[in-house]
Amino acid sequence: MKSMVMKELKLMVKEKGNLFYLILMPVLFIIIFGSIFNHTDSSITIHVKDEDRSAVSKALIKQLDKMKGFEVKTNNQQTENKQIAQIKSGKLTSLVVIPKGFGDTLKTGNGQANIHFYQDAASVSSTSPIEAVLQNVANQYREQKLVTTLIHEGNNKKEAEKILQPPMEIHSITENSKHVDMVSQIVPGYTVMFVFFIMISMVRRFFQEKESGMISRLRGTPMKSYEYLLGMWIPPFITVLVQCTVLLGFGYVFYHLHLGNIFAISLIVLCLAFCGTGIGLALSLISRSENQGIGYTQLISLGGAIVAGLWFPSDMLPKIAQTVGYFTPQYWALHGLQDIMVHNASIGDLWKSFLVLLLFGCIGFIIAIVRFKPFLKSASH
Repeated sequence: MKSMVMKELKLMVKEKGNLFYLILMPVLFIIIFGSIFNHTDSSITIHVKDEDRSAVSKALIKQLDKMKGFEVKTNNQQTENKQIAQIKSGKLTSLVVIPKGFGDTLKTGNGQANIHFYQDAASVSSTSPIEAVLQNVANQYREQKLVTTLIHEGNNKKEAEKILQPPMEIHSITENSKHVDMVSQIVPGYTVMFVFFIMISMVRRFFQEKESGMISRLRGTPMKSYEYLLGMWIPPFITVLVQCTVLLGFGYVFYHLHLGNIFAISLIVLCLAFCGTGIGLALSLISRSENQGIGYTQLISLGGAIVAGLWFPSDMLPKIAQTVGYFTPQYWALHGLQDIMVHNASIGDLWKSFLVLLLFGCIGFIIAIVRFKPFLKSASH
């Protein structure tokens, strides 16, 4: 068995596709999505056309520009109709128009000062924050008007502010803010996803052995089924350990990923490697062809990545997808890693993740042992 393990390890290293699919591709994904989503200085642009150009409208624009996370861009050269046409064509997502007479209406208090907010119906997710900010500013102006009215009616400023004080105040308290960012989603998410790509290499190796006649010759040797399966399993298992070490180490060095308890991380990685390679053994022996095995692998890897929340948090998925994801090993692997990185969980807190990953791996081994004899027979035909 030792010679078989050494042979498979050498073949795993020589196979250039393994380096690409297991290391280079996930690193590339981490770099791309880490660069896109990990910028803390990103802001939403508010496009404004100031037709009033009064001191009041300029003060409003300045107030919007000071808000954290927003950047105001004024374009008074183009007409309102041209900019609205850009929204209709998808070149602009929104436009805030301050019409003429806005400042005078606010000063005199006669009537209601209107602001026109145009937005692209296909970009509601990016324009909704702008609409919320405008509504918040409108509420501030309303409160100022009420304070002025109450003062005119004989109340002093403190009394007026007390009358307008809301009966309830919400205190927003964020936990674990030190370690939570998009990197804590991207790095472990793509690490878990690409671990299951090891199954492609395993399926290919089994069918190469089958086509070369190596497996049919095993029927005439005293080698037991579990010895052969262990010999074919150990190299991919070691490969996955190296893969996870490289990817998590990459996140730590280049994106300052908080790893937490290293011993707990190591145990999760061991269980994940056992799970992925155990399922890989089962797929290799139940697949009727190499292409079928690769198809199963893609279904498990990519389908599991979607429902398990490897690409984006599972809370953003529909309820039915969240329920399905709960029964995948990827879900438990990711949440085990995130519990360590974000919540500083200890080994005792991770027993569910350990149990589920080991269970899937054991089921894979059992299926492989049961299917080994039929696999041998098919190789001899």
